[in-house]
Amino acid sequence: MKHYTHVIWDFNGTLFDDVDAGIESANRLLANHGLPKLVSREQYRSLFGFPIIDYYRRLGFDFSKTPYASLASEWVPYYLSCSANARLHNDAIATMEALRVRGIVQLVLSATEKNMLTQQIDDLGLSPYLDEILGLDDIHAYSKEEIGLRWRDRHPDACVLFVGDTDHDAQVATAMGVDCILVASGHQSRETLEKLHPLAVLDHLGEIEAYFHK
Repeated sequence: MKHYTHVIWDFNGTLFDDVDAGIESANRLLANHGLPKLVSREQYRSLFGFPIIDYYRRLGFDFSKTPYASLASEWVPYYLSCSANARLHNDAIATMEALRVRGIVQLVLSATEKNMLTQQIDDLGLSPYLDEILGLDDIHAYSKEEIGLRWRDRHPDACVLFVGDTDHDAQVATAMGVDCILVASGHQSRETLEKLHPLAVLDHLGEIEAYFHK
């Protein structure tokens, strides 16, 4: 077992349980355009993925009728409204506290704009467990992967475990050259995640502690 020095957390779906917000905001968008709504978490998780433009195609949107950029802009206020009451996964704080006690450096890496991400993290009580927050900054970076690669360049000797819940998280971890664990309590199904061949696919965040030396 590796002696990990750092954990990089994805935020949405991994620490922050916003799956219901994702479903509700998608359904508002679908209803506005006369398309069938999502009927279950299972259906949503089977369709969701990256790039988001392909997810929208799977939902049934026709970009010749409504451009993707227009749909994406329309979705944002729906998501912000629907996610206002979302909370952390039940075992997020306990898991992060256990890693903090072990001396593990913890970061969040997200495609969310950094100021908004920092405010969310403060509001949810995660700040005491995090050494760094990595979010989008239009001046310096344009993608989650780019942010991760820049951080990796600054920390080449860190032994890193990346924890996420989607195919994109696995892609970012591979680009960074770090190990990846995916949790099946987020935005994609266990079946989808297992096809990505991460180090492990876990049902709950609390299982992650087993991957660290006693």
